[in-house]
Amino acid sequence: MNFINHQNCRQIIFTQKLIMKYDIITIGGATEDITFYTNEGILINNKKDLIRQRLLAFEYGAKIKIDKSFSGFGGGASNVAVGLANFGFKTACLCAIGEDVRGQKILDNFQKRGVDITLVQKIKNIETGFSFLLVGPANEHIVFSNRAANNELIINNFQTEILYQSEWIYLTSLSGEWKNNLENIFSVKNKKIAWNPGHRQILTGVQGIGKYFKKTTCLIINKDEAIELVVSDKKYKNKSHVYLNNVKNLLLVLSSYGSKIVVITAGLDGADVMSEGKIYHQPIIKEKQRVDTTGVGDAFGSAFVAGLELYKQDIKKSLFLASKNAASVVSVPGAQNGLLSKKDNYESFN
Repeated sequence: MNFINHQNCRQIIFTQKLIMKYDIITIGGATEDITFYTNEGILINNKKDLIRQRLLAFEYGAKIKIDKSFSGFGGGASNVAVGLANFGFKTACLCAIGEDVRGQKILDNFQKRGVDITLVQKIKNIETGFSFLLVGPANEHIVFSNRAANNELIINNFQTEILYQSEWIYLTSLSGEWKNNLENIFSVKNKKIAWNPGHRQILTGVQGIGKYFKKTTCLIINKDEAIELVVSDKKYKNKSHVYLNNVKNLLLVLSSYGSKIVVITAGLDGADVMSEGKIYHQPIIKEKQRVDTTGVGDAFGSAFVAGLELYKQDIKKSLFLASKNAASVVSVPGAQNGLLSKKDNYESFN
């Protein structure tokens, strides 16, 4: 077992031998997700606010009835790692957990699902991250997230050397010392990087993270995030709502920052991709039942990147695989329970 000193004297523990070669290393959060379902909330249209177009409201001071609940696994890097391992890729997750029961459950889940745990950082004297997910009337969800150990993730020279051993890097939401971590990740040259920026990254706008887009092979965001990024650019901040609600315009602007492939998901409106000047659209694939949308973005993104490899950069096939995976996740509770596998999809799509 290898020990590396943390800057504040805590220890990061690597759980297996180093160094191995991987198809994909995912970077970001790993959590336990505790999900509550209730139909007592009211959905409110808020079209005047482009960034918060739908709200879920409850009576202030009321006692809200919970219809059902369950515990599962989540976190962007965790969800994507499991999704990619399902498609047969040798996958490792670079994330941070605490030395507690919750952290051990996350490790056990990784091993059960075929995700290498070599790069997992176990932090002393801090709890593992968790999220409360509130699923409302339309089976959409709101996440209350406690990042906890995820804030302690460290990407230094040691980790960047490991990143050179992977064909792909899939980067998800970062917290804590995320600016330094981001700089170190993108210092790894000549790597294929898929990036689904987190809320903290999106808030800094193109001024904060735009310099990394030229090094990003595949930028994956939802429509609200795309609007936030575009309006953060002073050239577009005064554009009309009509202009900003147009996905084609968003794709054109975001592609101009340098990412090879830009993916924008838009819920029931499907997804759109711009690659090499061409725009592709994928409608949603109707799910068997709509249980909740937890992890749907991670399911879409992981399957899209898997498709780029499995189908030799065929955008249409990759989009279809991503949409199919998203539909499967929506149809069952939890972020990882409905993820499809190479056997379920790849053999029938060739």
